[in-house]
Amino acid sequence: MSPRPPAVRFGYGTNGLTDLRLDDALALLADLGHDGVGLTLDHMHLDPLAPDLPARTAAVARRLDALGLGVTVETGARYVLDPRRKHGPSLLDPDPEARAARVRLLLRAVRVAADLGAHAVHCFSGITPADTPDETAWKRLASSLTPVLEAAAAARVPLAIEPEPGHLLATLDDFHTLRGLLGDPDPRHLGLTLDIGHCQCLEPAPPADCVRAAAPWLHHVQIEDMRRGVHEHLPFGDGEIDFPPVLAALADVTAAGYPGLTVVELPRHSHAGPELARSSLAFLRRHSAPREAPAC
Repeated sequence: MSPRPPAVRFGYGTNGLTDLRLDDALALLADLGHDGVGLTLDHMHLDPLAPDLPARTAAVARRLDALGLGVTVETGARYVLDPRRKHGPSLLDPDPEARAARVRLLLRAVRVAADLGAHAVHCFSGITPADTPDETAWKRLASSLTPVLEAAAAARVPLAIEPEPGHLLATLDDFHTLRGLLGDPDPRHLGLTLDIGHCQCLEPAPPADCVRAAAPWLHHVQIEDMRRGVHEHLPFGDGEIDFPPVLAALADVTAAGYPGLTVVELPRHSHAGPELARSSLAFLRRHSAPREAPAC
């Protein structure tokens, strides 16, 4: 009999557990049975700007290993660089020094990810500044990401950019625009963070079809419920997504070789984080059809 196909590996994002210390959050996820964690580098969780980052990263790596948790490093902290501007500065900022600050953060995230043995480093483009032509914004994005992509390739940690509603890079088609500007990089070096809710929000194809279309470039998956045209991350059952087809598609891409995590992304629900970490995993397991091993 052939071995059973690998199961989808579920996790939870620390940006939905911001009321917990990082060590407590990791222990909670392991106790609940999660396979891994989406670790957002932020002031309360492995602060990327505080002193002694290598030593603190090494301690987190030991803790992840002891708990048996996989990890993806995420860089979507709201105010980690600027306490007054959400997600500022971005890779599209008109000020070259401001863009450089975001680049330095991403380079630091690559080093952290390599030291943690992470599956990928997540990032996003940012919102196009006012009065900035799209052509200029795309040039800034490609130029800013070039040193990050080089560092990620050298560290053998994939860079996984996320299409984000309202950003310059908002859709799967936009991702392919970026690939073209960067000279069609190896998918092992530049790939996708696919957010299932974002697919429901604005992609023309159903989320399950988006999973399959993204498969060759897939390095990280975020998942939550959402409604069409409304960018609001919702607990499972509060939106419009039909999850069994999505989970079946994720099972297919996992069986085909996707090694990463599928991480619940509820950044505005930290007040209920521990309970949602439990109930979300139960929901995902309940709606995942069991996969039979092929007959001999």
